[in-house]
Amino acid sequence: MDLIRAGVIGTGYWGPNIIRNLADMRDAQLYAVCDRIPERLEHVQRRYPSAKTFTDYHQMLKDPALDAVAIATPVSTHYAIAKEALEAGKHVFVEKPLTDSTKRARVLTQLAKKKKRVLMVDHVFLYSAPVRKMKEVIDSGQIGDIYYFDSVRVNLGLFQKDVNVIWDLAPHDLAIMDYLIGARPLSVSATAVRHIKGSGKEDLAYITVRYPKQIIAHIHVNWLAPAKIRQILIGGAKRMIVYDDTNPSEKIKIYDKGINPVKSAFRQIDYRLGDMWAPNLDTGEALRRALGHFVDCIHHRRTPLTDGHAGTRVVKLLEMADRSARLHGKEISF
Repeated sequence: MDLIRAGVIGTGYWGPNIIRNLADMRDAQLYAVCDRIPERLEHVQRRYPSAKTFTDYHQMLKDPALDAVAIATPVSTHYAIAKEALEAGKHVFVEKPLTDSTKRARVLTQLAKKKKRVLMVDHVFLYSAPVRKMKEVIDSGQIGDIYYFDSVRVNLGLFQKDVNVIWDLAPHDLAIMDYLIGARPLSVSATAVRHIKGSGKEDLAYITVRYPKQIIAHIHVNWLAPAKIRQILIGGAKRMIVYDDTNPSEKIKIYDKGINPVKSAFRQIDYRLGDMWAPNLDTGEALRRALGHFVDCIHHRRTPLTDGHAGTRVVKLLEMADRSARLHGKEISF
């Protein structure tokens, strides 16, 4: 099987992680790296001397030996770079979110189909062991009908220059929510506020997504929290799940707890207080698994789990949440 010659555009926050993983893969080769800042490229050259370096991604995409590119640049640049890469016949791996608008996300999805190229969004948590385990448990029927999805993703910073806290942090939880619930939402509403003068970006937000069958999802994102919290609660008719990504050993806990209706003149419900168990999870890096999936899809002409359609669904949710927040929490129907 031929090696996939891959390039990385952007070596800021997330790019180095992609570079490191590509360099260690057996069926892919770190072929090229691009960044506008020469000092960053000098660091890459010292560590990965066999990789070509470019300060202009247009020139990099003209290289006929390049098979695929990973884009780790600001959200506002995703569309232009990904479009040019697809038109140049390259497979494309894009950091979340796919684009800054639903319309542009759909254009990229259709272009990838036309060019017969893999377009994959780095919704990295969908390739993590905890989220995969939650999907397995939900699909097996162990928790019963889902009642709610409640997530908190907060920390102190990092403030982004081109997007607000919704577009920065919420893509993770919206992607997880979309994957686990697997249904079309009915509506989205959100409230957001800006506390830092001069930033121009909302730094705290609450998003509510309503689904059929009385399923409700609530997402809290915040750049101004004193501690880092990464937690998801899923309530079901039979069992409940707590996912704490900051827990080093027991990230997933499944509780045999709930309530049952009771036909009694004295009370309406009966509480079920069963056991808790924490399933064993593999410790492999989610990004490594995501990139491996990307390369495998190229080799075998498969559709990625987080393809353009999945990326578009998340972008649409982000757009609707942003619009609702600007309308002071107005509920926006799908």
